[in-house]
Amino acid sequence: MALDAGLVGRSYPPSSPYEVGREKIAEFARALGDPDPVYVDVEAARAAGHPDVIAPPTFAIVLSLGAGEVVLADPEVSIDYSRVVHGEQRFVHHRPIRAGDRLVATASVEAVRSVAGNDMLTTRVDLTTTDGEPVCRTSSMLVARGTA
Repeated sequence: MALDAGLVGRSYPPSSPYEVGREKIAEFARALGDPDPVYVDVEAARAAGHPDVIAPPTFAIVLSLGAGEVVLADPEVSIDYSRVVHGEQRFVHHRPIRAGDRLVATASVEAVRSVAGNDMLTTRVDLTTTDGEPVCRTSSMLVARGTA
């Protein structure tokens, strides 16, 4: 069954605040194999002009992935997740994510389309500080194979 195009523009409540910790950033950087000292050394980060260690750009997935699950849990979306492949992921950073940030994630449906018998769902997640400062926008496109 094809996804309903009327879902486009639907927004979901913000997540609970997530406090970005130095150790979480270091773990993520190690998992990536990225040795940049700004991810683990406060002095190196400060020397590079940051107030604390910063996260690798793809760290935003830690929050956006969970926030995107609220879309998939929406009964009106009704996407068969067993048939889903990840089609695309984008990050637009307004500034680096840094240790000590308290971030909230707000998900919305950005696009719905059917192509060659496949449903394509694009979600957007806006990451902001608890004070409302924009930090990052992510966009994720999922392809539900053979459902349209």
